Amino acid sequence: MIKLMSTVLASLVTLSPLVRGAEGPQIGSFGLDLSARKLTVKPGDDFYTYANGSWVDSFVIPPDRSFYGSFTKLAELSEQRVRDLIESASKTPAAPGSNAQKVGDFYASFMDQAAIDAKGLGPIQADLARIAAAKSHADIATLFGLPGYSSAFGVAIGPDLKDPNRYALNLGQSGLGLPDRDYYLSQDPKLVELRRQYTAHIASLLTLAHLGNAEEKAKHILDFETALARVQWSIEKRRDTEANYNPRTKGEILAYAPGFAWQAFFDASEIGDRQHFILNQLTAVRDSAAVVAKTPLPTLKAYLTYHYLSDHASVLPQAIDHENFAFYGTALSGVPQQRERWKRGVQAVGRALGDAIGQLYVEKYFPPESKAKMETLVANLRIALGERIEALDWMTPETKKRAQEKLAAFTPKIGYPNKWKDYSALEIVRGDAFGNAERANLWEWHRELARLDKPVDRDEWQMQVSEINAYYNPLNNEIVFPAAILQPPFFDPSADDAVNYGGIGAVIGHEMSHGFDDQGRKFAPDGSLRDWWTAADASAFKERAKRLVAEFSGFQALPGLYVKGENTLGENIGDLGGLNIALRAYHDSLKGRDAPVLEGLTGDQRFFLSFAQVWRSKFRDDALRNQVMSDVHSPPYFRVDGELPNLDAWYTAFDVKPGDKLYLPPDQRVRIW
Repeated sequence: MIKLMSTVLASLVTLSPLVRGAEGPQIGSFGLDLSARKLTVKPGDDFYTYANGSWVDSFVIPPDRSFYGSFTKLAELSEQRVRDLIESASKTPAAPGSNAQKVGDFYASFMDQAAIDAKGLGPIQADLARIAAAKSHADIATLFGLPGYSSAFGVAIGPDLKDPNRYALNLGQSGLGLPDRDYYLSQDPKLVELRRQYTAHIASLLTLAHLGNAEEKAKHILDFETALARVQWSIEKRRDTEANYNPRTKGEILAYAPGFAWQAFFDASEIGDRQHFILNQLTAVRDSAAVVAKTPLPTLKAYLTYHYLSDHASVLPQAIDHENFAFYGTALSGVPQQRERWKRGVQAVGRALGDAIGQLYVEKYFPPESKAKMETLVANLRIALGERIEALDWMTPETKKRAQEKLAAFTPKIGYPNKWKDYSALEIVRGDAFGNAERANLWEWHRELARLDKPVDRDEWQMQVSEINAYYNPLNNEIVFPAAILQPPFFDPSADDAVNYGGIGAVIGHEMSHGFDDQGRKFAPDGSLRDWWTAADASAFKERAKRLVAEFSGFQALPGLYVKGENTLGENIGDLGGLNIALRAYHDSLKGRDAPVLEGLTGDQRFFLSFAQVWRSKFRDDALRNQVMSDVHSPPYFRVDGELPNLDAWYTAFDVKPGDKLYLPPDQRVRIW
């Protein structure tokens, strides 16, 4: 394994062009939407608009969406397919206890709005009464720990960062109703107004639950959440893997963060006998405990009541559901119309029974040949990354060797997991929408708890196979590509190779690059948080990363709102690395031959246009603000115009010269992987 360098890997995989399907491409004559381009714009001035401008000018965001783009379009196809599978299950008699019965009955119950309305608040009266009966802060701690209730603290179970073969209990900050801490602390007039709307929304929801003094309680809830926000860590700090790894015994937690009834909290979470934890946002946990301790009991009870209503709104009467959407959909994200209930039902079933849906999806929509083609692509990209590592001029041979070891240890997972979750212990009852959601939530928590003393399950997936997404998991050193993303515009076996490499190839390269981004690089080949860099190489990496931070921090998404380069650094490194790796793999696939010219476009031009069209999208301003303030991904526009100017081949492909708006002198181009 140690000596498995790129030259050795190349002998294992044939770098041949992708096998084409029997039918033509689904998009255009070779896989690109040439009608989307805006040819009046110079590529060197605004490549995103050059590639997508005509589409952007004419496309109208649907009224039930906060944004729309290539990912959304493909997600809608996946959503419709899943709907067909679910509705078939809901209408077809199935054996009691089977996955088909559970999927069908869960969906049918969620869709029966009349039955939900007829029950009113009946299904949650016992839970609301339990909140109302709390007589002490210890009672509040118990409620904080129960599955289904909101809390100032979050508990999660996952592999230990420094011993990824065992599970650990992680304890961190939580409890905000707005997307992130800056929504509470910023004095931007738009956010000041949003906080006013949030307070009014809280009061409306409490009023719908027949609680008195709703306006006063809403103000106190906002004050409590603002106090939590003040002590919470920023996105930038939460991204620091090492800062978030703080092993503590239970006794040490009680001494470090006094004033909160930790034992009651742990008992309610069914981890009362556990003695070892990982504190994530260290000072935030301590200071949040102090905030809770000094907050009056009535405020904490009102806080729990509001969040219980909000968190369960989709399976409560329409008045509550509509009010919740009015704030979180319209006020926060600018969406004028709530999504059709069947679409939300598909999502709800996916959250509760994702693997049951996945099995049905794979059987119908993911043939074995798609997996085989994807495996070839992944292998080609792995070779390309190995070649690029060997060619780096800023890394010493010692660290290069270790980087190659990590690359050789990558585990690709394609399409679907090797084994599916067993839902036999989960009871789903037709006609009990609220109960089904609660039982699914509790089942998932008990599934997590049962793993604590077992070896880490390295076959488990963190994503549904019907999702349009992909991920890198540093603890398993794995790259994962669900079945649903392996479709146009990302991947089409009938499309031109350049288009596929610019689409799914850049996605594969992106996930591979996460293994070497500013946080992923800290993990060793076995998935443990262990430094394998020389000090000089780490310093050289940080210097290049700092330049990428500065570049993206200069991009203005909305007037006065700039991209946060520190927050988005990992994803920006992923995009930059992914582009370089995919382009190298594409060139390797040509085996020295010239790429064909198709409709006047060279191979490299098609590659870059494909990448840009993958990120084609349109945002409402509120949704764009939300992304910039609370997401680690840069807005799609900057994922194109921010990354491409760092690639020399892009300048050659489109004759970009000094004086063009996106032009960067060679010594200012960021080169990492």
